[in-house]
Amino acid sequence: MAQKVLVTGGGGYIGSHCVVELIEAGYHPVVIDDFSNAVQGEGNVPESLRRIEKFMDTKVEFSELNLLDKPGLEKIFKQHSFYAVMHFAGLKAVGESVEQPLRYYRVNLTGTINLLEVMQAHGVHNLVFSSSATVYGDPQKLPIDEQHPAGGCTNPYGKTKFFIEEMIQDQCSAEKDWNAVLLRYFNPIGAHVSGQIGEDPQGTPNNLLPYVAQVAIGRRKHLNVFGNDYNTVDGTGVRDYIHVVDLAKGHIAALRKLKDNDGCKVYNLGTGTGYSVLQMVQAMEKASGREIAYKIAPRRSGDIASCYADPRLAEKELGWKANFGLERMCTYELCFQWDPQGQSAAET
Repeated sequence: MAQKVLVTGGGGYIGSHCVVELIEAGYHPVVIDDFSNAVQGEGNVPESLRRIEKFMDTKVEFSELNLLDKPGLEKIFKQHSFYAVMHFAGLKAVGESVEQPLRYYRVNLTGTINLLEVMQAHGVHNLVFSSSATVYGDPQKLPIDEQHPAGGCTNPYGKTKFFIEEMIQDQCSAEKDWNAVLLRYFNPIGAHVSGQIGEDPQGTPNNLLPYVAQVAIGRRKHLNVFGNDYNTVDGTGVRDYIHVVDLAKGHIAALRKLKDNDGCKVYNLGTGTGYSVLQMVQAMEKASGREIAYKIAPRRSGDIASCYADPRLAEKELGWKANFGLERMCTYELCFQWDPQGQSAAET
């Protein structure tokens, strides 16, 4: 029997790609999602999961559930015997978190406490957590390794990730049979090579690449570049952009690491290379063959100048390394944005 893995937020961008990798690795994913960051498809199922079922010729178990609904969460755990949990569910927009901090604390922190308590009650002690490089705050050094101080977060979203990390680490210290891997992502981008799933946000994209791609294909008039006076190569913010499929494969490596019973481990998932906003625009212009209009706008509250990873620990201990280059990332994103209804697949 395949080991069952509960995937919270599995209908969203990163979660859905991890569902694909779980299936390919021989696991049995069970998905819960409340459609906060997922497009609702036919039959009250996330559109991403409906497409996965189609192109992988399989069935994905799904229940609509918000982690604030603790009785509903209890019901899920009574119905299944889980080997582990992959925890993605939560609110995730930096700018929105600055405007609505209490909402972010309530949803992200209370939801995670409910999840950890129900896991404990049902003897499920293996966890992979979707954390973020935002826990590092404004970097004291670059590239950022796992020994870099965490907790100096510049926005409420990052603080919720840091507080959740602290909760998980404390639980692993208190209960020696708990094992967790905290994955600090840098900036996930791109779409699945099938062209069927990718980042298709409801409304205006919060992340850079889908916005740039939508400008390239004419769905949006121009890109707003938030700040051009940072101390970077061209004055615009520098980030470590990692392809979402590479990121998903990192979760499978983390899941396998849980078998070592090492308690709580922390890994960066990034490429180790930083690109500025304008360099990303240039890369998308090259991939699309079109000029991308942009306007300089004021800095956003909570943003920092540069952030990129030292990913060597993940390569050493997880056997994981990012493989996608920037050109491929842009190409697959374009294929998905050109055809978000999934009528045709990208070339592989």
